[in-house]
Amino acid sequence: MLSHHQIAAATRIGMLTRQRDTAAACAEALHTLGGALPQDAVTMVGLDPLTGAHVQVAGIGYAPKISEALAAEFVGTPWFRKVVTQPLPPSISQDSVSGSAEERFCDGRFYAERVRPAGFRDGMTGALRHHGRYVGLIHLSTERAGAYGTEAQHLLASVMPALAALADPTAPTDDFHDLSETAAAALATPGGVVDLPGRTRPRVLDDAVFHPLLRAFDAVHGERLRLLWPVGRDWRRIVLHRYGRGAGAIRQAVLVHETPTDLPYGLSPRELEVLTRAAMGHTNQDIAQGLFLSPRTVHSHVEHMLRKTGTSSRAEATALAVRDGLLRPAPEDLAHFVERRPGGR
Repeated sequence: MLSHHQIAAATRIGMLTRQRDTAAACAEALHTLGGALPQDAVTMVGLDPLTGAHVQVAGIGYAPKISEALAAEFVGTPWFRKVVTQPLPPSISQDSVSGSAEERFCDGRFYAERVRPAGFRDGMTGALRHHGRYVGLIHLSTERAGAYGTEAQHLLASVMPALAALADPTAPTDDFHDLSETAAAALATPGGVVDLPGRTRPRVLDDAVFHPLLRAFDAVHGERLRLLWPVGRDWRRIVLHRYGRGAGAIRQAVLVHETPTDLPYGLSPRELEVLTRAAMGHTNQDIAQGLFLSPRTVHSHVEHMLRKTGTSSRAEATALAVRDGLLRPAPEDLAHFVERRPGGR
């Protein structure tokens, strides 16, 4: 039976899934786990959705390169298949009791060449799954023989769903409360696009003209940006969010969220461009030069824009544009409109 201390540790680890700083939450989860189970080293590796490689997301006593190399080797062993198919995370001590000589981990090459030379006598490994998908591994090692019995296996099994949620870089899109549950969404990273479970990929990510906007969003330390963007003859309402979960390229990801829309208030594409430049503080003369229009034409667009939006002044119309994301900015314009992350300029 689990002790009150172990139950409290499991509860604390479950609560860590609410934290936005996943790296800190993963590190705290491992420290909390260490207070409830014996361990001299522990590593949690996640599956990089871009490369398929295992990447350490947190570790105590394991350097990332060593942990990742061991994980890459371990997945090719028969014991990996045992880890991903058994309901309880296998332990070396329990395996020694119940397994045949051909099946025992401690009688295999991986243990003889990788585990025992490091001084470890017992270990326990669990496969992390989130919404049914394999997303990584949690592995505990200790110099104590016979440290991980059935109780330890049940405790680790009880916290593995929370650890899986922390290890899965595609997990927490529901943290962003202004995003529709049914709209298209994906993660745009320096290495490519990561599709999200249950979501279609935004069509805007197939538009090469849109990608400089994503790079500019990162360059100005954007935290969030709402805008409108044409896709063919249709329009999309786009929300960009700094994501910052997971490891490697995923830490630099931007969550791109897309919903179909008509241009609000019956604005024309040209009126949207004029409104965007007005929101940047440009005068009619500036707008005319930038859009290669006459000042008279720009004045006419501004008059139509005010009438359609029901605003009484240019200042009121631009406040509405920024508030509701009625913007079609160019990459060089993003500094005027993004909400910046802490520390951004």
